[in-house]
Amino acid sequence: MNRTMTVEHDVADLGLAEAGRLRVEWAERFMPVLRQIRERFEAERPLEGVRISACLHVTTETANLMLTLQTGGADVLLCASNPLSTQDPVAAYLVTEGIRVFAVKGEDNERYYDHIRAALEHRPQITMDDGADLVGSLHMLALGRYDDVAPGIRAWVGSLPQGEQDEIIAGVTGSTEETTTGIIRLRAMAADGVLRFPVIAVNDSYTKHLFDNRYGTGQSTLDGILRATNLLLAGSTVVVGGYGWCGRGVATRARGAGAKVIVTEVDPLRALEATMDGFQVMPMAEAAAQGDLFITLTGDIGVIRREHFLAMKDGAIVANSGHFDVEIDIPALEDVAEAGPRELRPYVEEYVVHGKRIVLLGRGRLINLASAEGHPASVMDMSFANQALAAEYLLQKGPALTAEVHRIPIAIDREIARLKLASMDIGIDCLTDEQERYLSSWEQGT
Repeated sequence: MNRTMTVEHDVADLGLAEAGRLRVEWAERFMPVLRQIRERFEAERPLEGVRISACLHVTTETANLMLTLQTGGADVLLCASNPLSTQDPVAAYLVTEGIRVFAVKGEDNERYYDHIRAALEHRPQITMDDGADLVGSLHMLALGRYDDVAPGIRAWVGSLPQGEQDEIIAGVTGSTEETTTGIIRLRAMAADGVLRFPVIAVNDSYTKHLFDNRYGTGQSTLDGILRATNLLLAGSTVVVGGYGWCGRGVATRARGAGAKVIVTEVDPLRALEATMDGFQVMPMAEAAAQGDLFITLTGDIGVIRREHFLAMKDGAIVANSGHFDVEIDIPALEDVAEAGPRELRPYVEEYVVHGKRIVLLGRGRLINLASAEGHPASVMDMSFANQALAAEYLLQKGPALTAEVHRIPIAIDREIARLKLASMDIGIDCLTDEQERYLSSWEQGT
């Protein structure tokens, strides 16, 4: 039985809560690691009274993380980390469970940052980010760079008594970061000497990037594209921009579906790896004329640019699965197009460039969340187990950590892997005493 709550919120429709409950319950069946953590949190209450502001994709899997944190005693507020990634029924359901949620699918930029302001007003002791927008806004305030934050945040800061801006960031014990793009931003902040508190790079955990980025992104990206277009991958030419863990996953699954896959890269090591994995590798300038479907996954700006649009064949489809909508140069596409955009299906927009039709999916945002449901719950189980345990770790060790980006301890990483294997009824060997001695000795050879 759902509780009826009146907590502060901004969601699309509370009437969707029951549908959201069923979806969250379904996802929970495939998240046994997080379930075991929730059971321990219920008994131990390690987060008692801790204010947590989370800026994450509002999905069924995220809902299970929020409920786990709440079970551990935390006072939780959730806002969206992307304007198109919110599942409105899930947002509504969490409100009925007493969690303040500020997220609406399709929200404009102003509303998006109003929701981040709500997360700041929560005066968090721990923040959780997916893309570093929340931490970035916090630090812009601390640095007095009010022109670099959204008007709603700026107005709120202006209403604060003298000195309270510093008190807000001083109250943060630490943060966690979910994605590669956010880690890049945070490491740049640390290098510039402006990062004010420790950040746990959840993305760098083995149980996150080896599985979530490769298997989760690989499947969910193609899922989003297929739901949006009903495209047949077999026999088509798919161009994958970037061969990091996400690009590896997409390239492998596209090949498995019968596509010819071309990889573009700027890193010679990754390009060599893609070649050794059997993919054709070439610059985007060459691939542009050959691809039927283009997918960017680099975390960088301008991967597909004006000159690439001009070289594309009629009917080319372009999608992004990187965190921000900057990998595809949409202003350049609009500039060279003589017609468009024309919406053919939800989040499927056609432009005409020199008489050729080019189709943009998901407005250049994360296609796996704009047009589908994101990663499968069974892989997010490990990612969000990392988030939950990282929050606990920050409370225990945060004051002793330097204001840098830290990897989650390997012991936590291995414990998550152990729990996942146990849930799958898979056993592994243990080293014998003799093997332990051999590995720890430099004197033994042959």
